[in-house]
Amino acid sequence: MRNVININEGWKFIKNCQDPMASEGAVAVNLPHTWNAEDGFDGGNDYFRGPCLYSKKLFKSELPAADRYYLEIKGANSSADVFVGGEKLAHHDGGYSTWRVDITDKLGESCDISVIVDNSPNEEVYPQMADFTFYGGLYRDVNIVAVNDVHFDLDYFGGRGVMITPEKGEGAWQVEIKTFSNKGESDRISYVILDKEGNKVAEALTEESTVKLDIGEAHLWHARRDPYLYTAKVAIVKDGEEIDEVTYRFGCRTYEIDSQRGFILNGEEYPLRGVSRHQDRLGVGNALLPEHHKEDMELICEVGATTIRLAHYQHDEYFYDLCDEYGQVIWAEIPYISKHMPGGRENTVSQMKELITQNYNHPSIVVWGLSNEITISGSTEDLLENHRILNDLAHEMDKTRKTTIACVSMCSMDDPYVQIPDVVSYNHYFGWYGGDTTMNGPWFDKFHEKHPNIPIGCSEYGCEALDWHTPNPAQGDYTEEYQAYYHEELIKQFAVRPYMWATHVWNMFDFGADARAEGGENGQNHKGLMTMDRKYKKDSFYAYKAWLSDEPVLHICGKRYVCRHEDLTKVTVYSNLPEVELFVNGESVGKQAKGDLPFFYFELPNVGESNVVAIAGEYRDESFFKKVDERNMDYVLKEQGAILNWFDVDAPEGRFSLNDKISDIMASFWGKLWFISTMMKIKKKMPKNKDGKATAAGFEIGEGMMQMMGGFTVLRLSSMMGMANISFTKEELLKMNKQLNRIRKPKNKKK
Repeated sequence: MRNVININEGWKFIKNCQDPMASEGAVAVNLPHTWNAEDGFDGGNDYFRGPCLYSKKLFKSELPAADRYYLEIKGANSSADVFVGGEKLAHHDGGYSTWRVDITDKLGESCDISVIVDNSPNEEVYPQMADFTFYGGLYRDVNIVAVNDVHFDLDYFGGRGVMITPEKGEGAWQVEIKTFSNKGESDRISYVILDKEGNKVAEALTEESTVKLDIGEAHLWHARRDPYLYTAKVAIVKDGEEIDEVTYRFGCRTYEIDSQRGFILNGEEYPLRGVSRHQDRLGVGNALLPEHHKEDMELICEVGATTIRLAHYQHDEYFYDLCDEYGQVIWAEIPYISKHMPGGRENTVSQMKELITQNYNHPSIVVWGLSNEITISGSTEDLLENHRILNDLAHEMDKTRKTTIACVSMCSMDDPYVQIPDVVSYNHYFGWYGGDTTMNGPWFDKFHEKHPNIPIGCSEYGCEALDWHTPNPAQGDYTEEYQAYYHEELIKQFAVRPYMWATHVWNMFDFGADARAEGGENGQNHKGLMTMDRKYKKDSFYAYKAWLSDEPVLHICGKRYVCRHEDLTKVTVYSNLPEVELFVNGESVGKQAKGDLPFFYFELPNVGESNVVAIAGEYRDESFFKKVDERNMDYVLKEQGAILNWFDVDAPEGRFSLNDKISDIMASFWGKLWFISTMMKIKKKMPKNKDGKATAAGFEIGEGMMQMMGGFTVLRLSSMMGMANISFTKEELLKMNKQLNRIRKPKNKKK
């Protein structure tokens, strides 16, 4: 019978090593392990990317008796070679999937297992350019799978040789189970289906490798409302003895994605409103333990999400299991992201085969993601052909699910790329990377009107927030108050557009992006509803909890904004309860009934010290703030390592400065001339692509990129250019500011 033996403990690790038999300088580590657990999110875009050696001595006497032994690697980022006794047995490209190596013939009584893992840049393996850290390491479990000579397949793209497809017939459900094995003609296969309580609901014993079992009126998997799971046990029987067994949980459900009604589960409209998730966390990187995955799932469920986009790669098998169990509806995708690499087509195909083969049986997954923001430098015929191949492959391998893409905001609605998958979503950051929040809903209306038969969703939207605070939140200030305002506005717009098949906040948690240098804490993307250490829920977390959760919610925003200098201060309360009353120092200052959305706004005199209490029925929440004479500069954004901060910039009234948005400067004739002249000088600093076009961190500076840049202040853009290794001296910035100070702002025309 099959045995899976975990061998996470007792490895030796040597950094920057390509010799499989090396031993000098080795340190002891247990798996999961990443060598970027510290430098992967400290800023500077200098985290170590290279080859590292993991080695371990394996003793056959410590393993159960078996005919064949497979080394099973659940995640090695991003390429890896396996050696036994110094002899290379296998190579694998792709850092997020399971793969196995048959080591039986090299095992002996003992052997040295070596795995050289390499996250160096590689133009044939995805991802290579993206806004997250590519942590290196053996960062998931490593096992030995011990099996009989006759066993379910372990060699085909990391799967386990069993595909389960529930199908609704007329009045009854049938479960098709396909098996792939090397069984003999006289060997039989036992198929058993158990309900959640362990009762047998169907069985068969046959020589056939594919069966359809009737389970009658199935108990449906209905996402978070009722995530009911059956269990299939499939075993090879030889001479009356079970010699190999595979067990899977599965669910029975139907779904549609309708361009007018959105997502429909088991015949009922089931709005998909949720979050995206990256797998890393502070101090751990991507080397997560089961308790980390479970905590993430419970927090995502607490916020009220009904869907998760598992970006931008295949996640741990255990997390997909949790998605089934907790009832989340999942978008699963491969890391075909940002930069189309002509040499990477084979890798996109192999990663898609692995994703589908390994995760086919999960009822939580409803769409396979083909790519993310891949047209950021424009579409090419090679790119389009790559997508057609992936789309056809996904439908060939899985006839039950849809395909999707996440389009970059600048991608034209009429781009042929948009026509390839079954459903489409866009990454839009109007109100953060350009434009303003009011542009989001109308953009989706325009797409819906133009393409009424294409289901449209929002795959990313969000803005960054750290522990900065202000009474007057503004785009680009990185305050918790602006992030809360931004998400209130987006919730208001998405709540009234039921045709949107799914919306996914970017992101549930702050995550490592070592190249980032903005917001005052370099090395992270801070768009999360929670901090990277999972210890602080930002106010925006509660905006979604109040909107989506069935659990009673009452939350006063701005608890970290204690010292307030304004005479009138705003207090926002999020609650899904019918009525909220606010008290200051024991006195009621107002009572409000809940409207269509769970946002309550109060304005209070800011005098002395204020103990604020919100009461809604039996629920209460408390806060405190006090009046100060001057603005507390501890709440004001200070860029880490910045040459200038915004408050250091001379900004005469009626004149432009580095603190003005590029779009406003471009609206002035002289401002536009200044910007064009400055950009020509900056482009000379930029690296060029093979066509001679200027690029920033690999992104071509085209019309779409320019539109996005319009939402930045000149100062903010100059700091962000550090991610593209373009830097400015203090003298250069002050000179630019002096030039801008000479340009008058246009006077507002009276209507």
